[in-house]
Amino acid sequence: MAINAFLRADGRKGIRNTVVVAYLVECAHHVSREIVYPYRDRGVHLIGFPGCFPNPYSFKMMERLCTHPNVGAVLLLSLGCEGFNKGKLLETIRKSGRPGKLVVIQDTGGTRKSIAEGHAWVEQTLKQLESTPRAPMALDELVVGTICGGSDATSGLTANPAMGRAFDFLVEQNATCIFEETGELIGMEHWMAERAEHPALGEEIVRTVAKAAKYYAAYGHASIGPGNADGGLTTIEEKSLGAYAKSGQSKISGIIKPGDVPIRGGLYLLDVVPDGEPRFGFPNISDNAEIAELMACGSHLSLFSTGRGSVVGSAIAPVIKVCANPDTYKRMSDDMDVDAGRILEGRATLDEVGREIYDLILRVANGEQTKSEALGHQEFILTYKTFEPIGPACFPSAA
Repeated sequence: MAINAFLRADGRKGIRNTVVVAYLVECAHHVSREIVYPYRDRGVHLIGFPGCFPNPYSFKMMERLCTHPNVGAVLLLSLGCEGFNKGKLLETIRKSGRPGKLVVIQDTGGTRKSIAEGHAWVEQTLKQLESTPRAPMALDELVVGTICGGSDATSGLTANPAMGRAFDFLVEQNATCIFEETGELIGMEHWMAERAEHPALGEEIVRTVAKAAKYYAAYGHASIGPGNADGGLTTIEEKSLGAYAKSGQSKISGIIKPGDVPIRGGLYLLDVVPDGEPRFGFPNISDNAEIAELMACGSHLSLFSTGRGSVVGSAIAPVIKVCANPDTYKRMSDDMDVDAGRILEGRATLDEVGREIYDLILRVANGEQTKSEALGHQEFILTYKTFEPIGPACFPSAA
């Protein structure tokens, strides 16, 4: 099935045609939100970075997000005195061929004038984007991420392995699939190493998970919460078994870090745990921080498994909710795209639900709205982190 994509001037292809309004410091958040509000149902999304002090990770994330293939144009909002390199970000956006504008609140004359200027630009740009060219997009150009949130004891039995099946179907078509949450893969590193395309990559996978274990140990708290425990998960190892199932059974092609876009199709492990000594608190303070990192690696959309019942979506890229627990699905079907709990009840097999997820991915890539999109969910969060570049052992083999 060919995907009818939006063709960008830089040659990349997107499955949505979004106008992004991005604040570059928390002081510009309110103005940005007021600009977006009248257009929230017309494909105008709000993202931003709250910090006043510069951070290379956050800048790279914003560069990747503002030039994401689903993004057609970007309005930047600056207070004026923050440390974010707004000029360089605007230059990156314009070099990619996207319309871009910077509004500096202190120079424009304050809140009302900045909102009015933003409204005028968004209105004009939405009309401009109506003529965005379309082009066929093959499956080997599609990038799909996966995440779990609000997990319970059913997640590793139904939704996660079903998403793994969907990943296997996609990898067979040479699509790019990304799984992450290295802090929730502790104990599974040697299983993943056996699936590495080459031995050096396997060794890097083991080191990556060891780094995550050390990082979490420094805070005295594994990546498992009260909701997980209430849902029947008692240890991080139990949670890891379920999280691992999201990756399917394909060979692992490489390791990437936030903002790294895979060079070819295959299955990739996204390392989300910062390098160096723990400095910025827990690696990801919410599921949307991980979704943002998947998007920064090029994910056109994300699969999100939940047992307890998460309702979040995301700015920029659609989120497909796969519900693991049949009781949760009955209560929250308005928020869930796939009922993987049917597997527990004997009403479907893993392969059948995996194929259902795969088929839904193709429909969403062709414009069908997910439940979270239809409900207006556009959550986003970005914080401070630090990363070193990946080494040569993290890249796919030449074959």
